[in-house]
Formats: sequence, C-alpha cells, structure tokens
Amino acid sequence: MQLRHLTSSSVVVEGDELSVLCDPWLLDGAFYGAWNHYPPLAFDPEDYDHVDYIYLSSAHPGRFHRPTLERLDADTPVLVHEDASDRLVDGVERLGFDLIELFDADRTNLGGTLSIEAVSASARRPLPDGRGGDSPPASARYQRPRVSPPVGDAAPVVVFDDGESVLVNASACRWPAARDACDAVAGRYGDVDALVTPYATADPYPQCRIDYAYDRKLAARDEVVREMYAEAEAFVNALEPDYFLPVADGYALGGQLARLDEYVALRTRNEAFWHFAGSPSIEPAHSIPVLLNSEESLDLETGEPSANYVPTDRDERREYVRTELAERDLAYERGDRPGLADFRPFLPDAYENLEAKRTALDWESETTVLIDLTEGTAVAISMSGDGYELVDRVPVTAIDDPFLYLTMDPRLLYDLLSDAEGVRFSDARLGSHVRYARDPDVREPAIDRVLNAYHA
Repeated sequence: MQLRHLTSSSVVVEGDELSVLCDPWLLDGAFYGAWNHYPPLAFDPEDYDHVDYIYLSSAHPGRFHRPTLERLDADTPVLVHEDASDRLVDGVERLGFDLIELFDADRTNLGGTLSIEAVSASARRPLPDGRGGDSPPASARYQRPRVSPPVGDAAPVVVFDDGESVLVNASACRWPAARDACDAVAGRYGDVDALVTPYATADPYPQCRIDYAYDRKLAARDEVVREMYAEAEAFVNALEPDYFLPVADGYALGGQLARLDEYVALRTRNEAFWHFAGSPSIEPAHSIPVLLNSEESLDLETGEPSANYVPTDRDERREYVRTELAERDLAYERGDRPGLADFRPFLPDAYENLEAKRTALDWESETTVLIDLTEGTAVAISMSGDGYELVDRVPVTAIDDPFLYLTMDPRLLYDLLSDAEGVRFSDARLGSHVRYARDPDVREPAIDRVLNAYHA
C-alpha cells in the first residue's frame, strides 16, 4: 500500500489495484476565497480523476470542496460515514456523484485486497475481534434510508487495510473525542503501519480576536500550537504506528484577511517534524514522523518515501502571502455594500429561525450577541428568548457583559442573512471572516450552532 500526500489533509491511498482520494481540496479559494495553498499546487484536480473512490470525512469546505469535486469525474463513487451530515450528503448528490454510506465500524471491501472501515468518534458499538465480519462489497452497497437524524458532522477514524498493511487516517478528528474510536481500532487491528494525524486546527482563534493586543495574540497562537502538538502525540500513543504523517488544514489567508495570517496557529510541517522527532511524550519511541512533499508517497511495506522532503521557507511563504494572496478578492467583495435598510427586512425571520434552533437545543445563555450591521448600528440578540433590538454601535469596552461581539464585511453578512446558497455562519467563522470579542473569555459552542440558523 502507498500513501500519497497532495496538500493540506488531502491524500491518496493506493492499493495494488485500487486507489482512494481522501478529502480533496485541490484549488485555492476555499471559505469564500480565504483559504489558499502554500506552496502553490503544481497539478490540477483533473490529474486525480482516475481514482476509484473518493472519501469525504465531513462537510468542512477544506475537505468537501465543491469547486474541486466539480472538476473530478462524477462517475467516481463517493464514500461517507453513515452519520455524515445532511449538508455533506445533499451536497455530494447535487454534484451528481453516487454515494456509498459506510456503516459504522463495519469493514467494507472496495475491491481486490483493499478494504475500508470508518469508526465514529462515539464508537457506538464494539468492534468484533479479528478481521471478520466484513460488510458487503462497496459495489453491492446501496444507501440506507435514514432512520434518525445524523448525530453531527464529527469525522470518524478511517482504516485502510490490504491484508499486508494497515493505514489509519485520523486527520479530520480531534482528541480526546476520538479516543474510544482509536482504542477500538487498536484493539481490532493491532499493528498499525502508518497514521495520518492532525497537528493543527482550523479554528479562527486567535487571529480573529479584536480584543487581544499583539503580544497576547502571539502568545495565544503559540499555546494553541502546543495543545495541537499534544493532541497529535495522543493519537500516536493510542495507535503506536510505525510511521506517522503529521498533516493539517494547512492554509494561507488571502485578500483582506492576509494581514491576519501571522497569527494563525500553524507551524510549518518541517517545524512540526522536529518537534515530534524529539518529543519525549511519544511512546513507544519507534513511531517515526514522516514528511512528504506534494504528490510524493510513502511505501507502507518498506517505509521508504518516494523522495526526500524539501522544507518550505517561512520567509518565502510570508512574501507570497504579502505580494500574491493579499491582492486577491474575496468572494463577496464584488457586490455593493448594503445599508441598514437592506438588513432590516431579514431581521424578524432571522431571529425566529435562531430562536427555533435555540429552543430545539433546549439551551439558553445570559450572553448577548451583538453583530455589526453598519458603521453606526448593531443588532443585539438575546440568547435566552428575550428578542432583539437595534443599538448604537459602540466600542467593545462600553458593552455590558456577558457579551459576544461579532463584526464582518457587511456584504458577507448580507449573504448570510439572506440565506444565499452555500453561505453559512460556521464557514464564515472558520474562514476567519468573522472577527470577535467576548467577555467573559469563555467560548459557548452552542452559540455557533444557533447562529447557523440566523438567516431569513
């Protein structure tokens, strides 16, 4: 079995007869133009439309990237976990691909000797001992009717097995949420030859904080880096692979967001390699980190890479962001800037939808969410059912706590409120388009879920 790295978290698993393209983000401009590749890619998506399957871990636009999928062969079956979100399932089907759902913790033969198994982060049922109990071949599988709504869009741990080698792809997972899944995989498969593990997060913290001074933002960035290194080491310790490939949702910010790029909690892969190579936290010490340049591969049987890794230069990357990416337009910047009169018609329905979501979650908070509408006005939204009001836009220091204050380009906000196709608050947030301040400095994840419903 061969593991080929393309970019970011996009890899190709190559068996003797079949290949699977995983999480293909192969074009610049994800998240409304914010996320871009560095180094620039030297290939086109069409160069990989010969694969036999595509595997998608989640609806995250850096993994399920519609413009990339549109340039791949729609006759290629797409594999997703049975609990994949409706957003992912519907999006894949709208693009004309046939969908194959992978039953949780069931090993599916893809053809020849290559099999795949997706184990959810919740590890809902124990895996059987040994390697028996396979599901029907993928060629004989049909999409099951959904008997209950998906539990969310948490990505599973995925295992590829060809009878000789075992490869685990956990690049879309987070620790400790994936602990049970990793323990189940380790118990069933035993020896793991290679692991694809995340070492960085896609979170917009701290680059989008407007209430952090320069030094505090850099310190927060470095703390997140340390936390993500520790998560990667936990994956390695749980699975004890012979080799592990540290990957990330690696991106360089473009357009007007390029000025935030230095605060993104992302080290180069070369820096990550040297951290892991000398880490006393990895046990057993025989697990070896491996780096691959774009389109190079690792032979899992011999442990040999197709070429020696050539590291990127941090100064060259910084110059590329400044001179090339910063000059690009973001997707929403071609429109006219809306005024308060343009926003007003959306606010009643948007609040009703938000309130319906909040009620469905059976959640409330004393926090007030303030969203800039124009330079002079913001909308203040209760998170406990007390409605909303328009307020004068005031400095953050003048807002009574607890609050979450959000500001973004009004053209993007207009698209969000009008429920424009393909525009979603969570994507705007992950794409670093939404800058924010809060007091107290405690994140409330339910607010993000509720704000996804804030549209007319």
